[in-house]
Amino acid sequence: MILGYCYKLRPNISQSDKIDRWINMLRANYNWSLADRIDTYYQRYICGDYCDLRTKVVITPLTCSIGGATGNPWSNKGQKKSPVNIQITELPLFKKARPWYDEIDSTVLQQNLRRLDKAYNNFFQQNKGFPKFKNRSTFHSFTYATGVKIKGNKIYLPKLGWVKFYNSRPIPDGFKIKSVTVRKKSNGYYVSVRIEDKSVPTFPVKQLEEITTITGLDMGLGKLVYCSDCSAIDNPKFTTNKITKRLQKIRQKRVSRKKKRSNNRRKAQQKLSGFQYRIAIQREAYQWQTAKKIVQKSDAIAIEDLQISNMIKRCKPKGALSNGEETSPWVAPKYDENTGRFLKNGQSAKRALNRLIADASWYSLTQKIEYMAAKSGKIVLRVNPRHTSQECSVCHHIDPNNREGEKFLCTNCGHADDANFQASINIKNKAINQYGLNIVKKSKKKVRRDLPEPKQLSLFQTPTSELTETKGRKHYARKSKRDVPGNLSEYAFQLGLFNQENNHPDRDSS
Repeated sequence: MILGYCYKLRPNISQSDKIDRWINMLRANYNWSLADRIDTYYQRYICGDYCDLRTKVVITPLTCSIGGATGNPWSNKGQKKSPVNIQITELPLFKKARPWYDEIDSTVLQQNLRRLDKAYNNFFQQNKGFPKFKNRSTFHSFTYATGVKIKGNKIYLPKLGWVKFYNSRPIPDGFKIKSVTVRKKSNGYYVSVRIEDKSVPTFPVKQLEEITTITGLDMGLGKLVYCSDCSAIDNPKFTTNKITKRLQKIRQKRVSRKKKRSNNRRKAQQKLSGFQYRIAIQREAYQWQTAKKIVQKSDAIAIEDLQISNMIKRCKPKGALSNGEETSPWVAPKYDENTGRFLKNGQSAKRALNRLIADASWYSLTQKIEYMAAKSGKIVLRVNPRHTSQECSVCHHIDPNNREGEKFLCTNCGHADDANFQASINIKNKAINQYGLNIVKKSKKKVRRDLPEPKQLSLFQTPTSELTETKGRKHYARKSKRDVPGNLSEYAFQLGLFNQENNHPDRDSS
């Protein structure tokens, strides 16, 4: 079993300065290594045979190393090294050329290069974006592979020494430290400890044949999540509410009005970063609570396989001919002849929608749901989102006219429902059909009637109070001396309409 624990560090001034200096140097090393791999690609596969003037050899894919370096691209076993291994073996030469990198631990430099290699693998294997050069706002962490020890509320980081931290929860017995990541945030420094115990089994996974209940989820904006059991979870809108938008706008203006590269601008940026960090931790805490509620509902959770990055993309420029006819999207965008501006493509109206989707953070929520489901021995099923909001759950008729805003009205059978709840039911049904689940239908609970049915009189019976009144449950007062509320006498009794106080049967007439 592999777990991850996160703690907040309490470094002294010298340790915090060294961490900041390491982050800056590692960012430069990351960018230099990325540029080295890009140049090598152009030299090998675009320029063809290239004569390197420094080594005076012809560079080919079989004989050259990264950037035309003099290192041996072949391993001892006769196999060609990967680009990341070539760069790791050249680290001693890199340190000789730049002696100030000697203060950084060697495993930290190696993990920095493996981080770049992971970005390349994500690009080629998972169709993610090409690796980008890092700046100060996008690079603020480094990783240790070995040599880390924890003792009480102190952690030993090689070449940093013993650093204090807030030991919020102890590491379980039997777990060993695999890696440690030091990360700088707006409110301090944090350390993420990855631990492993091979003797402990991983979380159990429920098989599809064992699933008896399932809940369909539809992500929304008015409500954060719509469930197939007709329940919904509110969307707090941490970033897009009026108060937060106003405060963020004020802080952003204060940053933009300061002189660039000045201390005042740096202080204003720190306040803005702290404000945004508080919003982020509020959203994260709320999503964990939401994920826990959802996972407790059933054995399986069905969600849509949404491409959220495509949903929040900018609209493509609109191309048009001189007569105003719209052309295919790959034609160069045209300008309006009267105003000289681009033709309207709906981006200004879509901007608010993009902000709401980003604020809801559906991808992060689905990740937390998958984690909580795996931890609870449950399963998350993904379905195709096609026509989930246009299909009728009763007659299965698909028509874009079925939905109008938040209302759903089937044009075939007349079934009416909320559009989001209708979509969650369709997601549930899709998961059942796609994965062949055997779901047990719950029987409806019998609800006790509030009022019993009145008695049915015969033909010649006259309705009277004795015949028509229903027998209700008798409520007896509590046993006490004060049988009648409000009467303080020892022998309390209820007076009639014409009774007088002096006509009590047990009271003397005198």
